[in-house]
Amino acid sequence: MTGTHPDSRLDALKAWLAAALPVPMTALAPASSDASFRRYFRVTLVESIVVPERAATASTLIAMDAPPPQEDCRPYVATAKLLTDAGVHAPVVLAADLARGFLLTTDLGTRMYLDALEAASAPGLYRDACRALIRWQLASREGVLPLYDEALLRRELNLFPDWYVAKHLGTTLGDEQRTVLERAFRVLLENNLAQPRVFVHRDYHSRNLMVADPNPGVLDFQDAVHGPITYDLVSLLRDAYIEWDEEHQLDWAVRYWERAHEAGLPVAADFAAFWRDFEWMGVQRQLKVLGIFARLYYRDGKDAYLRDMPRVMRYLRGACDRYREFKALAGLLDEFEQRQPVVGYTF
Repeated sequence: MTGTHPDSRLDALKAWLAAALPVPMTALAPASSDASFRRYFRVTLVESIVVPERAATASTLIAMDAPPPQEDCRPYVATAKLLTDAGVHAPVVLAADLARGFLLTTDLGTRMYLDALEAASAPGLYRDACRALIRWQLASREGVLPLYDEALLRRELNLFPDWYVAKHLGTTLGDEQRTVLERAFRVLLENNLAQPRVFVHRDYHSRNLMVADPNPGVLDFQDAVHGPITYDLVSLLRDAYIEWDEEHQLDWAVRYWERAHEAGLPVAADFAAFWRDFEWMGVQRQLKVLGIFARLYYRDGKDAYLRDMPRVMRYLRGACDRYREFKALAGLLDEFEQRQPVVGYTF
């Protein structure tokens, strides 16, 4: 039951699990939720089972409820196999009812990177995350995942004026402001589309990486695409949920770049050029994320993301201040800072 209303999908999921599980379950409890309509439940089994794909035993599994038509499980299933084939620790899909939106997968544990990251642990955790990222990128092939093309990149950028500016700030852009934003978008798109393309997880950050063996376990990959090589590293090092100073960001980015270059990935030969691509890709992502966080609140009633907006805005303003190409955009952000958002929030 959810409140006083029957949860018909949960009842259907339980009935499906009764038939899909190799042994009976003793408990079914919420495992996590995310920014979509998906729900996850941890299934505790009466006894451990053997997972041949992992050459291991498991006493808990994860059941996913992804209600159609809002969600489609097929990309999740396909991308999980791509990750596993690449040597990345992703959930193994043990059973699926794609028509009804039910999946049964292996369990990667309960400890997110976000809970484990601190000064002492961060170097090792980010080293593992970068190594897994390189394995994922080395598996890249054309025509396997949807293209992170101009239309998709622009739809994401438009979330900023549509949701952050219009809804969150309650502001209507003037003609000059629209021109500034469009010019910045054009510069970003030209750079993003010129970068070498690889497999892109698209949300490779501390809430989707689990402390696991092998480390990390990777979740929430169903929106993967084929796109700019710096995108996932930006997601990781300029994480909306945890912040490190620029010295650490540079150190970890250099280490990734060196390993990627040695592995034969098409990173820029000069680190300065790679770092610029990283920062400009970050501007695109940060504009998008501000729009998404606003949409999650105003459309979906999820207010927890509002507290992360200042961190994302700091990344955005920092990058804009460093490049003359975004000087006008930085000025526009200064104008926005003078406005009071619809709900309590400060830069």
